[in-house]
Parts: sequence; C-alpha cells; structure tokens
Amino acid sequence: MDIEHLRLLRENVERFMADVAARYGIEPARLLDIAPQVHKGARPFFGPHVHVDTLDIDPDSGATFIADLCDRQQIARVPGGYDMVVCTEVLEHTLQPFDAVDNIHAMLKPGGLVFVSTPFNFRMHGPLPDCWRFTEHGLRRLFQDFQIIELAALECEDRFLMPIHYTVVARKPVSRSEEASDADGYEPSAR
Repeated sequence: MDIEHLRLLRENVERFMADVAARYGIEPARLLDIAPQVHKGARPFFGPHVHVDTLDIDPDSGATFIADLCDRQQIARVPGGYDMVVCTEVLEHTLQPFDAVDNIHAMLKPGGLVFVSTPFNFRMHGPLPDCWRFTEHGLRRLFQDFQIIELAALECEDRFLMPIHYTVVARKPVSRSEEASDADGYEPSAR
C-alpha cells in the first residue's frame, strides 16, 4: 500500500504542478518554492519568464533563502511581494502549521497565489519531524485568511473518506472585504 500510495502521491504532485503552471504561470512573475531542495521543485514547470527563488530549512540545501517557515523573524529576512508561493509536501513537517501559513500569507503580495500539496492517508516519512495530517476541514481552517480557489482530494478507492493526498490553490485577498470566504462558499470561523 505504501509504495502504491507514494506513486499516486508523486504523480498527483506532478499533475498539480503542471496544471497550476499552465493556468497561472503564463505571465512574468516572482515565485517562491518552499520545499526540500532534494526534490525537483517548481522550476521545471514554469517558463523562464517566472523568476523562482527557493526556501529550505536545511542550511546545506543551496536554497536561495535558509529559514524555518514557522519563524516570523527568520521569514522577515525573505523579501515579500511574491506573486506565487509553492509549498509541496512541507506543511506536515512544520511544528507550527498555522504560523507557517501566516508567514506564507505575509510573503505574498495582495492577490498572490499559493499552491499547496500535503498527504493525508500516507505513512510517516522524512525529513523528520513528520507531525501532521490535514483533512479538508483542517486545510480550510489553515487557509482561512485566503480565498480558496480549489481544494482537491486524491481519493483512495478502497478506503471511503480517506484521501491519499490534497492539493490547494488559494489567493491572498486584495482587500479586507474579500477575506473570510472562499470560492466554494465555505465560511470559516475564528481560530
């Protein structure tokens, strides 16, 4: 099961990245890719008109920025105003996922997009720690300060209500009046 789920999860990330790059990466933009640098990352999916910076917690990764996504002081050293942030297979490894998402929000310009993927029905994996699994409801709560454009589940055929993986496309509101709702009409409540 683990080997099959890993294959399905990796294929889903590839499809997701190709899809968001085709839909949203068509104009010149600045993108921050938050992910372990041992993976392919966002660069191969976006054309040369998209400037890609990278962020990793590992000081030996060669990333553009070395920082803990949960630490506001470290993130303050990363220039903001990104048009897009990619965060694939990272949130489950953060110690403070709400802080991580708040920092993503801070790094995006108003109207900027975040593309997220995270496993649900998948074994613990590295890099450690592997702390969390988020349901659809948990992801909506994490991204309550964004307009959720798309939240998709990769379903598991043999386990009802146990998706293997989730992907999210969300937009940082341009104004306060756009906050607190998403494209599906979901109304978040206070944390």
